[in-house]
Amino acid sequence: MPELWPFPATQDVTEVLEWRTDVLQAREGEQRIALRPRPREIVTFRHRLDALGMARAAELARAGFAGAWRLPLWHLALQPGADLARGATEIPLDTGLSDFRVGELAAIAVDGGAAAPVSVADVQSDRLILAEPLDAQLPGTTVAAGRIAVTPVREGLLTAAVEIARRRQGDGTVTASLLLCDAPEIAPLVLPVYQGQPVQTDPSLMRRPLTASLRRAVEYVDNGFGPVVVEPVRDVFERSETITLKAHGPSARWAQRRWLWSLRGRQASFWLPTWGHELQLRSPMSSGSVLMRVAPIATPGAYVGRRIMLEMPGAPRFRTITAALKEGTDHRLTLSSSPGEPVPIGVKVHFLTAMRSAADRIEIRHGPVASEVTVPVVEVGHAEDGQSTPPGPEAPQ
Repeated sequence: MPELWPFPATQDVTEVLEWRTDVLQAREGEQRIALRPRPREIVTFRHRLDALGMARAAELARAGFAGAWRLPLWHLALQPGADLARGATEIPLDTGLSDFRVGELAAIAVDGGAAAPVSVADVQSDRLILAEPLDAQLPGTTVAAGRIAVTPVREGLLTAAVEIARRRQGDGTVTASLLLCDAPEIAPLVLPVYQGQPVQTDPSLMRRPLTASLRRAVEYVDNGFGPVVVEPVRDVFERSETITLKAHGPSARWAQRRWLWSLRGRQASFWLPTWGHELQLRSPMSSGSVLMRVAPIATPGAYVGRRIMLEMPGAPRFRTITAALKEGTDHRLTLSSSPGEPVPIGVKVHFLTAMRSAADRIEIRHGPVASEVTVPVVEVGHAEDGQSTPPGPEAPQ
């Protein structure tokens, strides 16, 4: 049985998810071939320990560096829904917000102390059923729920040297990076859907700066004697952005995790609002109207085929611009369907862009109360184009 790595994580946990995708680009689109069906997960823990703890960590690493470890996943820890007492065979908590598994181990830590393993006999939606009653895992007859952290345990392999940084003789930080085994299947996050693809509308996107670059693949032809000639290489306009999402609390963290899993690195596409308020209404719309008057920002032909999001108070509305013409000093756009409710003049309207992740490697920073992830994304033309080829059951790693 692999040794338990029991030390509590007292600083931010860094988690890296790695997929593999072949992106085959053509002049008018791309094909994405999935080579790794589940991500590799690499977690880096930082433990603040005293002299005895640092000595124990050093001896554990010396004895079993090349072997497997049973690793408590502190970034997925939950608090139980009620106080725990010795002799209890159940732990009430929302198991849908973490990665508990039947027949595997979970770990219990009290007051940020060392982890004590427990065997999980069954996982129900609102509780863990234990194989044996709680006993030595608790320091007293009854322990308040607020003092307890319950976390799943997975096997992992050390991927880098265990580092010990001493501040003083009895105070230091131990850093360990481990590759987790047996990545789970996680259900995709339920998001608004438009034309068969999800729309990422996380509110944290609106509260953070969005950096974007706009380009098109071209070749510059210069013979050194005459003018420079620009030749387009691809017909697809490339918009790239870097988005940052922040999740507070267990529910938001798990939702963020489900969305990242659904991206599968560079494989899956989705709609992303620009949040740029590009289309500014010149007049309100009635619930049954398909005509939208806006301040001009482009030639009428440039609007046709563009997807938009109306940021309505109740829920966003997604539409496609099917026609456009100049009307006085304004532009009149025809939408694919009516909004279904009145649209006041102050409603913000953003373009929708079909995007995918530009990287197969995603890093999540897990803090004490929130998780934050930065994802580079790139435009892929239309969300229905360039769909990834699903991996086989034994795709190469």
